[in-house]
Amino acid sequence: MKIVIGCDHAAYDAKTEIVKYLKSNGHDIIDEGTYGLESVDYPDFAASASLKVQAGEADRGVLICGTGIGMSIAANRFKGIRAALCFNEELAKLSRLHNNANILCMGARTQSIDSMKNILSVWLTTAWEGDRHALRLNKIELNSRGQDAE
Repeated sequence: MKIVIGCDHAAYDAKTEIVKYLKSNGHDIIDEGTYGLESVDYPDFAASASLKVQAGEADRGVLICGTGIGMSIAANRFKGIRAALCFNEELAKLSRLHNNANILCMGARTQSIDSMKNILSVWLTTAWEGDRHALRLNKIELNSRGQDAE
């Protein structure tokens, strides 16, 4: 699977570990940064990763910031992006089964690396159920303003 990943400075170390984990599991990675500990603005990285998923250049995305909240808010501004903030395996599973989440958001200050790896493993291996959930996702798309973030 081709996965785009992005983070801010608070999650740089976590992202580095997650990239290693994903590569060791055979995934192709597009690393959108950040590439160091210098303070940066998380919306920039949420945008670049979201655009890759939106354009079909990546199958799914992973965004990590201090809490995951900012990344999920920023990513969900993009049409067609369904970013889910998951802090346990059950949420990861349900975000895929019911919501067909295409971006996983996590928090480096609120989760351990091992927890993130477990969540990611469940998220990547859970398929969307479709069916009754498709109607709900269509309603979300219809109710969106139809505007891409600028």
